[in-house]
Amino acid sequence: MSATELGTTFLLAVVVILAVCPVVTLLLRPLGQPPVVAEMIAGVLLGPSVLGALLPGVEHHLFPTELRPLLYVAGQLGLVLFMFQSGYEFRLDRMKSVAKPAAMVSAAGVLTPLALGAALTWAVHGSVDASPPGIPLHVTVLFVGVTLAITAFPMLARIILERGLTGTVFGTISLAAGALDDVAAWILLAGVVSLARGTSDSLVLATSGAAGLVVLLYLLVRFRGPVLRATERMTRQQLLLVTLLAMCAAAWYTDRIGLYAVFGAFSLGAAFPRSPRIDRTIESTAPLSGTLLLPLFFTYSGLNTDTGVLTDPALLLFAGGCTLVAVIGKFGACWLGARLGGQPQGVALRIGTLMNARGLMQLIAINVGLADGIVSPSMFTVLVVVAVVTTVMATPLLSLWDRMDGGIPVVPDTPRAGREDDQPAVAGSA
Repeated sequence: MSATELGTTFLLAVVVILAVCPVVTLLLRPLGQPPVVAEMIAGVLLGPSVLGALLPGVEHHLFPTELRPLLYVAGQLGLVLFMFQSGYEFRLDRMKSVAKPAAMVSAAGVLTPLALGAALTWAVHGSVDASPPGIPLHVTVLFVGVTLAITAFPMLARIILERGLTGTVFGTISLAAGALDDVAAWILLAGVVSLARGTSDSLVLATSGAAGLVVLLYLLVRFRGPVLRATERMTRQQLLLVTLLAMCAAAWYTDRIGLYAVFGAFSLGAAFPRSPRIDRTIESTAPLSGTLLLPLFFTYSGLNTDTGVLTDPALLLFAGGCTLVAVIGKFGACWLGARLGGQPQGVALRIGTLMNARGLMQLIAINVGLADGIVSPSMFTVLVVVAVVTTVMATPLLSLWDRMDGGIPVVPDTPRAGREDDQPAVAGSA
């Protein structure tokens, strides 16, 4: 396929994706599901699981193999933009008051699902196609454990913003714990990739590079005043250009050190100077990421998901067991961690519910594993099922807890420097 033909095919694929995602979102709205869930399901519908099974010729015409790298690259750009926006909305000023319970929740929410997921995968390795040829079993076992330990921090933040929960105790603790979870998960994922490559270079590079990133971000925060004064002398176009350049540079850096692009984008967003002018600049990028680019990532994931493999009884049983282990390991452990951290039952239940959602971040991680050949297509499908099921659970459970106790207290809200109000500056889709 020539470059001209590929460009035309890409545009047609974008039209189809952007037409299907809003329809699925509308259908799921009565169930209280956020757009990210609808886009995940739309991706599966457009892939081999549904469209490919019913109309294989149509699926091949719309999404030929040559198109997939383009969808991946465009989706990655959307992820970087969205994670930068999510980082910018991350309220560091609220974290100090909940540091202890957040640390306990995060530790429990990482270690427990990691151990349970790894143990389950090890136990069924003779019955389930888990490891691709040439990949040691222990690498796949650890990879599955790490993916089950992930929390969908961007989606967690979006649910909290969309439901008006930014001042709640459980929202604040969940945001802090979710951020800690994903930092730990990405470092662990870098370690698994190192094992797959047979060298410790990736892990050393990830840890040393992360230390360098912390220094750079500290300097950005330390000299925020001069940076803000410099932005005031820029035109709107110049400010947007500088912001995008910094975001792409941060994403490139963390991708090169093995922590992956989304982590750098989020970290920069959290440390980025804040002012009404910058708010408006970043807000202007939200439609590009949320409406256009992020759905392409979900569709790319859906094209690699074939639920037809779940007709194998052993694999279907494993998918059910993996989902159960994921829920027990994350929901149960985070609930217990919150209770041990002194939180009441209502708060602990909500923390466990939010931390249990894997969503976008697990999709990113398992796509990394598939691209590096760490997991088989069958295992990829199982992990997509886990991501969808645990994400779909979140909003109905939150509504259930609300009906049971009628709401919970909020923590004091400290207005963010430079903001005219406390409304979310970014309206993304996930």
